[in-house]
Amino acid sequence: MAAPSSPPTILPPPPSAPAPEQPLTHLLNAFAPSPETIVLLLAVAIGGGTGMAIVTFHYLIILTHHWAILDLMGVLSHWGAWTLALIPTLGGIVVGLMRWRWSNFGSDIKSLLADKQGIKQVSLQQPITKIIAASISLGTGASLGPEGPSVEVGGSIGMLLGQVLQVSRERQKLLLGAGAAAGLAAGFNAPIAGVFFALELVLGATFTTSSMGVVLLAAVVSAFVAQIGLGGQPAFTLPAYDVRSPLELPFYIGLGILASLVSVAYTQTLQRMRLCFSGQVPAVAWLGKIPKYVQPVLGGLFVGLVALQLPQIMGTGYETIEAILQDVDLSLGLLIILLVVKLITTATSLGSGLVGGIFAPAMFLGAALGAAYGKFLGMVVSPDFIAVAEPPAYAMVGMAAVLAGSVNAPLTAILLLFELTRDYRIVLPLMATVGLSVWLVERYKPVLIPAPNVQPTLGLDSTKNPDQELLQKITVREVMQAPLMVTESVSIFNTGLLLTRKRQRSALVVDEAQQLIGIITLQDVNRAITYGAKNSQYLHETSLGELCTRELLYAHPEENLAEALTRMAARGLHQLPVVNPLQPQKILGLLDQDNIALACAISTTRQALTHCVTLPLEPMREKPDFLGTDFLDSKELKGLKEIKEIREIKEIKEIKDLQDLRINKLDKSDSGSIADLVAQKCLEI
Repeated sequence: MAAPSSPPTILPPPPSAPAPEQPLTHLLNAFAPSPETIVLLLAVAIGGGTGMAIVTFHYLIILTHHWAILDLMGVLSHWGAWTLALIPTLGGIVVGLMRWRWSNFGSDIKSLLADKQGIKQVSLQQPITKIIAASISLGTGASLGPEGPSVEVGGSIGMLLGQVLQVSRERQKLLLGAGAAAGLAAGFNAPIAGVFFALELVLGATFTTSSMGVVLLAAVVSAFVAQIGLGGQPAFTLPAYDVRSPLELPFYIGLGILASLVSVAYTQTLQRMRLCFSGQVPAVAWLGKIPKYVQPVLGGLFVGLVALQLPQIMGTGYETIEAILQDVDLSLGLLIILLVVKLITTATSLGSGLVGGIFAPAMFLGAALGAAYGKFLGMVVSPDFIAVAEPPAYAMVGMAAVLAGSVNAPLTAILLLFELTRDYRIVLPLMATVGLSVWLVERYKPVLIPAPNVQPTLGLDSTKNPDQELLQKITVREVMQAPLMVTESVSIFNTGLLLTRKRQRSALVVDEAQQLIGIITLQDVNRAITYGAKNSQYLHETSLGELCTRELLYAHPEENLAEALTRMAARGLHQLPVVNPLQPQKILGLLDQDNIALACAISTTRQALTHCVTLPLEPMREKPDFLGTDFLDSKELKGLKEIKEIREIKEIKEIKDLQDLRINKLDKSDSGSIADLVAQKCLEI
């Protein structure tokens, strides 16, 4: 007899995942404040905390920059100008020491979205170390921006509050979105752009009107706190912009095309450089053998050496952007060189482990591209033919176009530029250029440069769906369920009874040979009841074949859930019939969004459990328990318990009972009588 297996050893939670605080939750439960009060308190807490954190962050950057560039450089400069390269290198050394002490001192938005699934928790140490590391990186000249850490710190504050309050997964995501909005609003003094950033890149399809209050108020409170601490002036001072001629608009279309190319090059270079430092590129595989805490030193040294010739690429680059927008005399060749070199130094800084964001570098690239494009037009287009705007106008539009194409957030880019410039006259060419840039990036990016097998480190969730990786691993066959089927000759009235009795959202309509014809939903039945309220015969004489939706989208059993959900989103569908790909009329099952969500939750829980036990868990059954049927064992639909009931639907006992109700004698003045009768009879059943 085999020896009994020892029970799994339950490990204590890691030190970085402290148990949520209980007193605050008990306090809220005791006082039971109204939802409006809770929204106000959450918004003030997230917005106020994020605003103060961002103000502290900016002053730390200024303090570090003043000490490194003015004080330390003043001491070292007597050795020669080459000592400028030592400043970013020193910053890399400090950041490397921090990475040696804290292997993970901060999460980007994508990691925070994973945190909220229960895989791990956010600790207070993470946003603090993130602020310090980013301040040192940016203050010593790393070619990055402050907005990424600002967003991540705000998201971390929202997540920490969610952990303290022990809220649901959906509420955690809302608080994360509110924190991200507050971070961008405080970082750029742009609350409107912050709100749309959260809606576009964090909340995504889960956005609801009820969640808008927390996001809006958090962004406003954060921006207000930042204005008190940093001042309310716009980030850039711009010259007056005038639309010279309506005929100039096609030139902005050309800028949109160029911006899409720069956006693709930017995002792909970021990804490739990350591969280089992880040792996945054979030509530079030696980089992956260097310890992670030493890599920031290499990044800082590279930036410092480049800065000896092009100091404009150091730091956030706001001074150079301001110079471009003020039409400072920068040659066309210099602008192109700055464009290329800034792209490379930003990718190197981020890939090596220095801490910062990619918004400011993207705007730098867009400003350089737009100014170069404007100068080129000024040289080739005669003023007598078309009056062309000055290069700063094209620089402003280029900033938004490259930013939108890089992070796939067109509304955020448009509103951010509007709030930064506070000039409405640029909106028309801005919208055209940004729209074209984003469309071209989304349309041709997979064709131009295949994405590597890594997630881009943009500080964002590029898929806009935190479960995307999970969805790509689960097939439709694992999640589909037995569908409710009804023949096309059945009346609307009987179908309504069947749907309510079975508590189903929809039913598949089939012919006598069980071949798929269409789908009927509760909404279709409700519309028919409303239409037939004064014509009782309509519900009994109209068959499903006349009312059902026949133009269907399908799912196939072997495709993954991500592909099926994309198809659902295209038409706003909640369910998809699962059919044989070779015989589209042969039904195999039904795919429902509720079951997809349940499958993701089960998979997420299993992943979390693997971190707590030493023994492997049993593999997930090929037929999940929630399917409730074993019809997946065959290639075709067999043995469904519903088929017999559906074929005999005209003989069910409830229909005989309804014959005595004499619906035709109802008072036609009572417009709701038929609907009320159906509801009453369903309750009796």
